[in-house]
Order: sequence, then structure tokens, then C-alpha cells
Amino acid sequence: MSEQTGTDRSTRGYGSGDVSTVISVEDVTRQARAIAEQGPSVAELDALCVGEPFVEINDLRAGYGKMQILHDFNLRVGKGQSLCLIGPNGAGKSTVLHSVFGFTNIFSGSIVVGGTDVTRMSPQQKLRSAGIAYILQDKSVFPGMTVEENLLMGGFLKDKPAEAKAAAERVFDRYDRLAARRNKPAGVLSGGERRLLEISRALVMEPDVLLVDEPSIGLEPRFIDMVFEILNDLQRVDGKTIVMVEQNAKKGLEFADLGYVLVSGEIALAGRGDDLLENPEVGRLFLGG
Repeated sequence: MSEQTGTDRSTRGYGSGDVSTVISVEDVTRQARAIAEQGPSVAELDALCVGEPFVEINDLRAGYGKMQILHDFNLRVGKGQSLCLIGPNGAGKSTVLHSVFGFTNIFSGSIVVGGTDVTRMSPQQKLRSAGIAYILQDKSVFPGMTVEENLLMGGFLKDKPAEAKAAAERVFDRYDRLAARRNKPAGVLSGGERRLLEISRALVMEPDVLLVDEPSIGLEPRFIDMVFEILNDLQRVDGKTIVMVEQNAKKGLEFADLGYVLVSGEIALAGRGDDLLENPEVGRLFLGG
């Protein structure tokens, strides 16, 4: 997302160029809503899903306090698929992740993961029993703790400390970059290494579903590529199901099997990631050209 500042006003939106060419968030919202007369049907979402839905949201109304953000929201992702949510600020993208993990008020509707209704489960229950892990945005590591201690924090819900220790060792076996720094304070890690640690900490509980919030935020391009390679490996090799919010819409859609364009807590468009990348209206509003 770009921000341009003039002498007496600032405009926020997607795209690039001077203040006269940047699209404001309000214009993005209005124009994105106009892309389709109505959002996709549940049948269309089902058709995008490979096999039976593994993560399923049905007519969800959710928000914070008494404020409703999501309006009769539906979502379908098959086991081992990835979905990227894009849209203007305030569209409700992160609220979808928060709702799945239990950080919002659910007014109506349901959330089903692996055939189990998890709508009213606590975040702890979802992590421990339903195999759902939430990977926060940047700056969620504990800089004064070692890399190993940070990893072990990810297994705090394990029944036995030895189980968390064994899971951490599997992470070190997999990622040499972390293993070489296991006894170093996490604060000395590069931005890419910190993001790797955040992802790896979630893996200690051996989840089936990864909710990933802005994986590229604050990272240099070389680290962004590394993070998406790690996520691709977790999906393609380990079969993780990934639901992601990504402000870098082009990178997110290149990675994901599926993409949803959210506007005002509803789905304006849904399709395969590659198809949305080729959609000229999506490109104009979200991909900078």
C-alpha cells in the first residue's frame, strides 16, 4: 500500500505514482464493490474448493464489541489448499482470521474445521484440540529470550514439556538458520529470521491449519521471497491448509491457490489466485497497474 503526501492533504490507497494518480481507500472500496453486481454464491465457493471443505465459514456475522464487521460471510478451503484474502483497509480481512481463531464476538453463523464445529471454542482449544494456529504480524517474538526458548513457548499447551522439546528439535532439524542461533537472543535475528521463528513457533503444536496475518509486512524483498518459500513448503510438502491476509496482493495471489477480494465485510470476488492476477480490475485496484 502506498501513501503520498501533498502540501495540504494525504491520500492513502493502492498503486503508485503522485498524489493525482493514487486511488484513495474510499475509491478502492467503491470501485471494488462495483466489480461484480453481487458477490459469489456459496455454490461458486464450493466449486473452487478441492474436495470437501476443510475450513468452512457459514453465514458468519462477527466483529468487536457490538460492532459487526463481517456480514453473512462464507468461506471454503480444501485440505492442503491456500487462500489469500485481499482488499482495502477496513474490509474485514484480519477479522476473518480473528474470528476463526476466537478473537471476535460471533453474532451468528458457524465455523467448521475438519468436520468439527469450532465456532465457540476458545483460542486455546482451537490450538490444542482443533489444530488451528495463528501466526501474528511482525514483532511477536520475545527478543530477550533465546531462539530455543521462543520455540518452546509455542508448545506451552503440550501435555508434557518433553513433547514441546521434541517438536522444537524437529524445527531445528528442518531449519539450519534457526539451529545455528538456537542459544542466541531472538533480538539479534534479521527480519526474515524473526518471521521464520514466528512461523516455526506455531509449528510446535503441529497444527493442520495456519492462519497467517501479513507475512511480508516490514520485510526486505529478499526475506519476503524466503518467507513465501517456507509457506509453500509447508503447504506442498506437509499438507498444511493456509488462510492468509496479505497487503502485497500480487505476492499473495501468486502464492495462493485461491483468492477472495473483500469489501466492507463481504466477498466481492472469489477465484483462483492466477485468475485474479489476470483480472484487469483487480490489477488496477490492488496490483498497481
